Amino acid sequence: MNVVEIRPDVPAGPWLAGAQFVDAYRIEIAGNTLDAREAAKRMFARAPRWIDALLKLRNLIVAPLGLKTSGAGEAESSGMIGIFPVVTETSERLVAGFNDSHLDFRVIVDVATVGAGQQVTATTLVRTHNRLGRIYLATIMPFHRLVVRAMLRQVAV
Repeated sequence: MNVVEIRPDVPAGPWLAGAQFVDAYRIEIAGNTLDAREAAKRMFARAPRWIDALLKLRNLIVAPLGLKTSGAGEAESSGMIGIFPVVTETSERLVAGFNDSHLDFRVIVDVATVGAGQQVTATTLVRTHNRLGRIYLATIMPFHRLVVRAMLRQVAV
């Protein structure tokens, strides 16, 4: 399945005011039975092994710095999908993410019916708080693009 980078069409303000980084990727799938929660589950709840390995490495590196390794226990959470607390959801949109000392992020999963199929869009918003946040964002950016594309492909499986 082809994942394409698109111009983000989600306003950052309501979800993460002051976001300094925003990107979006989209995949088109056959059928029209997915809602946003199911699409997010397919993306986040079962990552490919190489993504799990990257996440474990990331957690080993950032834990001594006092950074969160998941969003478990977030006060605003409406449940979890993978390691991400759900901030809010409708059948068409699920917003997940959490705040940390170095940066805050949100992942927005939108599902729209288009003809006989659906478009699933993942939009990432990031607001850094300090130098560590900016360094962290710059370090993970090459991996972020690969990870989002791979996770979106899982929606079609």
